[in-house]
Amino acid sequence: MSYPVPPVLWQPDPETTGNAMITAFMRWLHITRDLSLPDYQALWSWSITETAAFWEAVWEYAGIKSHTPYRAVLEGDTMPEFNWFPGSTLNYSEHIFAGAVPRQPALLFQSETSPLTEISWETIRHQTRALQQVFERLGLEVGDRVVAYMPNIPQATVAFLASSASGLVWSACSPDFGAGSVIERFSQIAPKVLLAVDGYTYNGKPFDKRSEVKEIISRLPSLELIIWIPYLDPHAPMPDRIPAMRWDEVTATATAGHPEFKPVPFEHPLWILYSSGTTGQPKAITHSHGGVLLEHYKYLWFHNDVQPGERFFWYSTTGWMMWNFVQASLLTGATIVLYDGSPSYPDLGVLWRLAGAAGIQHFGTSAPYLMACLKNDVAPAREADLSRLRSLSSTGSPLPPEGFRYVHEKVGAGVWLCSMSGGTDVCSAFVGGCPLMPVYEGEIQCRALGCALYAMDESGQPVEDEMGEMVITRPMPSMPVFFWNDPEGSKYRSSYFEDYPGWWRHGDYIRITPRKGVVIYGRSDATLNRHGIRIGTAEIYRAVDQVEGIADSLILNVELPDGRHYMPLFVRLKPGFALTDERMNAIRHTLRSIYSPRHVPDEILVCPDIPYTISGKKLEAPIKKLMLGIPIHRAVSMDALRNPESVAFFAEFASRFRHREFGPD
Repeated sequence: MSYPVPPVLWQPDPETTGNAMITAFMRWLHITRDLSLPDYQALWSWSITETAAFWEAVWEYAGIKSHTPYRAVLEGDTMPEFNWFPGSTLNYSEHIFAGAVPRQPALLFQSETSPLTEISWETIRHQTRALQQVFERLGLEVGDRVVAYMPNIPQATVAFLASSASGLVWSACSPDFGAGSVIERFSQIAPKVLLAVDGYTYNGKPFDKRSEVKEIISRLPSLELIIWIPYLDPHAPMPDRIPAMRWDEVTATATAGHPEFKPVPFEHPLWILYSSGTTGQPKAITHSHGGVLLEHYKYLWFHNDVQPGERFFWYSTTGWMMWNFVQASLLTGATIVLYDGSPSYPDLGVLWRLAGAAGIQHFGTSAPYLMACLKNDVAPAREADLSRLRSLSSTGSPLPPEGFRYVHEKVGAGVWLCSMSGGTDVCSAFVGGCPLMPVYEGEIQCRALGCALYAMDESGQPVEDEMGEMVITRPMPSMPVFFWNDPEGSKYRSSYFEDYPGWWRHGDYIRITPRKGVVIYGRSDATLNRHGIRIGTAEIYRAVDQVEGIADSLILNVELPDGRHYMPLFVRLKPGFALTDERMNAIRHTLRSIYSPRHVPDEILVCPDIPYTISGKKLEAPIKKLMLGIPIHRAVSMDALRNPESVAFFAEFASRFRHREFGPD
């Protein structure tokens, strides 16, 4: 298939290029390594062929403070048997506090119920040390786990900084998770401290979570202390089953002093993140102090171009890895902007107005949010003064070309769009932005430095300008050190290394363009294999989104026992619209004309809602499992869903389908 060259939407000007952090790094490499690298592609090629040399250069350029010397940069380079910077001891939080810019606020915070507020570095230092003292009095030891059931509020940042500074292992769930989902995650890691809120406000409505907190506490026998944050109601009583103290007690009883930092080995666990858990117990993905530290310096500096004194925002909850990524902007000397609440309350302009009021330079969000703004005719440049905005980053799902055009036309032609894709697996991006390169409509700019990423065909050969499996062939420091409670490493190996031994298969279907950009077509486990032709689900959604009256959609391809296929398209309609013959014909015509007749579904059906995970992923593979007859309790974990009630329609649909009440002849 031949792909047309898309239009250029953004070009870096000489000032942007000259002042970029990556430009300074390339100059430094020339001076210190005698490396003459004329452009980004040359730098990327060096970074993935001379892997150890590249990461040692990042270490030196960042001025990593190691309390003991490393004996090698990389021991073993066959995945997953490798070891980065053995012998070194360091601390992630120590580097965050070292990067603080004097007289700049550490955080800006706004919620649905509170105005934009500055929080100073002095306050952050004091509260971090205060919480450390609580941990010390409790007798916590290096490696003990601290967990949080908290929204995206300043106390969560402080709790993470105190935990990592003390060599404790951090893990968090957002309070929009149900109790069962939280227990399923935290029970795997036996935490000793739980920080919890009584509730939160979302979409203008209060959500009391005290009963959930009570259930979580009752199911975590390892807990020794509850730190209570009465966020919804200042007078909410503390839990009484386990020793507890209020947040204001923690901060009021502290003695003066700065945080103290416990040096830990490079591979020591920093935090535990979790897979979505839609089809089984969530995997407890464990990342290291050193690996995440190096990766975050690299990405925030060289791919996001975040500079000291700038303001960095990403709409997230504590249950999404982007919350952890946001904390990394403190490494660069930036100020974090936090928001707690709905991105559409009181309307879709709320985050754009925040960007203007807070003077945000780097604005991060999800592709679905941008597409919702597009569909609802939100004009961000009219909502607020966005003159300070330099970059807009998007992740969570593929951003279609229409989203690229929307940012260019409605946010600002001078705003650099950094579409990116990575995951919980590395708490960063494999592909993303580069301030030295143009932005082509619909394309992610580049493969990230140090990431040897390729599109592979069925025989394991790299292909260009063809769709293939996303595979990484060289180790990265921020790859998980292990999965918790996986002592033999079998779950870890089976998750990434079974299909291509020694290489990481990520599970996305991608294309490397002739411009060395990247197009992502969706999860490969949900890829539609239609009569031998692979179709990315993102292609379907992009086309269907263009049809008037369609609010959302979900596509499946079900392989039948007799070798036939059944490909239904489910659509959620906007209020006031019906699935008329004319509208169905418009969908079919759009798919056929933009792509091919193979993209046209067998049936188009109306559903009340499309199921999503809490982190915003469509439930393509789990719904397909229902269609194949897998029981609902094995196919879908309801606690992992944002809208679990939506699954009932698909469960009933799948039951009728299996009894052949409808479907292919």
